[in-house]
Amino acid sequence: MISTKGRYAIRVMIDLAQNDNGNYIPLKDIAERQEISKKYLEIIVKEMVAGGLVKGASGKGGGYKLLRKPEDYSIGEILELMETTMSSVACLADKGFKCPRVKKCETLPMWREFDDMVHDFFYNRKLSDIL
Repeated sequence: MISTKGRYAIRVMIDLAQNDNGNYIPLKDIAERQEISKKYLEIIVKEMVAGGLVKGASGKGGGYKLLRKPEDYSIGEILELMETTMSSVACLADKGFKCPRVKKCETLPMWREFDDMVHDFFYNRKLSDIL
């Protein structure tokens, strides 16, 4: 399941793209337009800055802006940064997990295929596609 953090991160990215005028966009403006708590958005954008999705500036005229053009962001990279895992099952979420049933698990190929479809779906969608 995609968390609110992941969904809100996409909404922030959309808002930054739609309101891009070359200046930094104050977080309070994004929060108002998106009807999301500014306090919660502070947590989200901090991760987005650390992850290289957006840049921020503090003080007068500060706020946030995209680092790249909307067509250069995939929805998958946004979600992958914000979500703990995009895997459908625990055994695929933890790469170091050694499942004793891996050689005889009838369902593992199905879960791998499903995870690949989800990955491809989100990585083939650009931010610009949903603007």
